[in-house]
Amino acid sequence: MLVTGIKSKPVYAPLQADIRGRYHLMLGMGVGAAPLLRVIAEMRAASEASLKYTRVLFVPGAESPGVEAPGVDTPGAEAPEAGAASPGRQFETAAVADVQLFQSTPALLERFRSVLEQSLMGTRLYVAGPESFIGLIMKIALEFNLNKDEIRAEECGTLARRIYCIHCRATTEDVRTNIVRCVGCERWLLVRDHYSRRLAAYMGVMADAEAPGELPPVKEVFL
Repeated sequence: MLVTGIKSKPVYAPLQADIRGRYHLMLGMGVGAAPLLRVIAEMRAASEASLKYTRVLFVPGAESPGVEAPGVDTPGAEAPEAGAASPGRQFETAAVADVQLFQSTPALLERFRSVLEQSLMGTRLYVAGPESFIGLIMKIALEFNLNKDEIRAEECGTLARRIYCIHCRATTEDVRTNIVRCVGCERWLLVRDHYSRRLAAYMGVMADAEAPGELPPVKEVFL
């Protein structure tokens, strides 16, 4: 069953600019453009010089990490634009140092790793997008030993979850229901609120372990 008040469940606050940082790395997906642009505006007002040391990595159009952004063929290439409203154009207009758009989350994560390998002390990380996207970014950030003072994240967009099967260790993406069939062992899993930062996923446990074939009603709860 879903339980409120689980301590492992992440809690996110609205993004705020940290002009104490020397370098600023922004990662986002879909509607995550708005919080990042808001932070850029805050930086411009407080210390416009900070924009010269700001880099944006972004997946436009996609609603979740399991969905590719349409129209972007290679990392760094822009999607077809609809006037000034496209994320790429908005970030370019904001006059930050570098903007790279990606077709998929895996492509962005690969670039993110290489950027962290070359990052210097004083880097601030800003993340905006669905919780599943944030979790994947945080997982890599933890691998590079970034501390909490260097990371800020704002959740927006779909609430769909990544579910880790405790039975076969497979991960099912973009889960919107309280019950889901595991992509690995095909067990029916009950989606729990227990979250693992190391795995960047919520836990899934066999839903009919005690009474095989008897499942709770399947409901869309993570929209």
